[in-house]
Amino acid sequence: MKNNPPIRCALLTAAMLALTACGSGGGGQEKVTLTYRLWDDQQKAGYEKVMAAFEKANPGIDVEIELLPYDQYWTKLTADAVAGTAPDVFWMTPTQFPEYVTKGVLAPVQVDTAKYHQTVVGSFTYEGKLYGVPKDWGTVGLLYNKDLFDKAGVEMPDKLTWNADGTGTLLDTARKLTVDEAGKHPGEAGFDPAKVKTYGFASWNHYQTQWMNWVASNGGKLVDKPFGKYTFDDPASVQALQFGVDLVNKHHVSPPATRTNPPTGKVTDMFKAGEIAMFPANNALLPFVAPESSFELGVAPMPEGPAGRAVNLNGLAEAVSAKSEHPEQAMKLATWLGTEEPQKTMADGGYVFPALNGLSQGYIDYWKARKVDVTPFAEEAEGTTFPLPITTGFTGFETKLNQIFNELYLGDLSPQEAAGQAVAEGNATVK
Repeated sequence: MKNNPPIRCALLTAAMLALTACGSGGGGQEKVTLTYRLWDDQQKAGYEKVMAAFEKANPGIDVEIELLPYDQYWTKLTADAVAGTAPDVFWMTPTQFPEYVTKGVLAPVQVDTAKYHQTVVGSFTYEGKLYGVPKDWGTVGLLYNKDLFDKAGVEMPDKLTWNADGTGTLLDTARKLTVDEAGKHPGEAGFDPAKVKTYGFASWNHYQTQWMNWVASNGGKLVDKPFGKYTFDDPASVQALQFGVDLVNKHHVSPPATRTNPPTGKVTDMFKAGEIAMFPANNALLPFVAPESSFELGVAPMPEGPAGRAVNLNGLAEAVSAKSEHPEQAMKLATWLGTEEPQKTMADGGYVFPALNGLSQGYIDYWKARKVDVTPFAEEAEGTTFPLPITTGFTGFETKLNQIFNELYLGDLSPQEAAGQAVAEGNATVK
């Protein structure tokens, strides 16, 4: 038949088009789709740009970004890990890391660890291997209300210091900034701690930004070693805990625990409303505080304790599922996310301090344009920093820890009693 050749040609062309449609454009291989899971809706906007750049450089790989609220994130990830259906690449925290790495959920990664902040590297190292590409870090600094300082005629000292006995520039400054409805300050005749209008400092039950920093700055230790036992019932730690609660119950420069204890505490709202002058916070809180503050926001380094300044540095990692159906592509994505282009994108967008060394200036410049000088956070990161406790069981222990320390800040337990109970409870969960 005369029309056979054209028919055969048409069929062949259709078959080739079908192959091209499902291929990567480079040899007809099937395009791979990776799932990338995170919990921060603000960072998701930055990662959409990051993933677009990755897909352009890797036309055979599509990346679907999956956003889950923080609380749902871990419940779903645990269920997915058990079922063997975890996302290909996902965010990991130091406190959750021990549970996942010891259960074989995470794949080891290969990067030049010397290029990243070493506290972040250490946070995701297990038995000599790295199980997450360092993503970013946030650290604890002191946010302060410049308007309240100006109103009180007080200058932020070049260096805030504290000692367990109450000496040092921190308490002295906090007293000057604390005023009751009659205009009296703590220590003055007639001062009424039940009718404080403005507090000089926020001391409350928040382990990351509060008491763990006091412990480390007084020479105490949270755990004896990574994947080890809790040790914050030693004399130095107990003394530091006493200082933290004294700011509330003895010196009256911080709000009462009835207003600040988690899970319903309103301390962040109090700071934004101009009721608190100095507020220890992780820089990750800036996007939620700065836009809603009606005053000029300042940033200072955390106070130095008897053992110097030691601040919590909390980094995240890009974790790779050990059961990914596309291990080569998943590892390619995670490794690329640890390189300069994506980390600079997230820094320049003001989302995070990047874990890759030498890229902090973009984050600093972003916030400088919004009249917030975040250089104290960067300077602190170059000093003594520590991670949150890296040991198994913390996620199950956290609720009980907060319950015990709520009683501590209320004055219902002494620091020694609270530390003793917490350490016993915590060590019972360590595997």
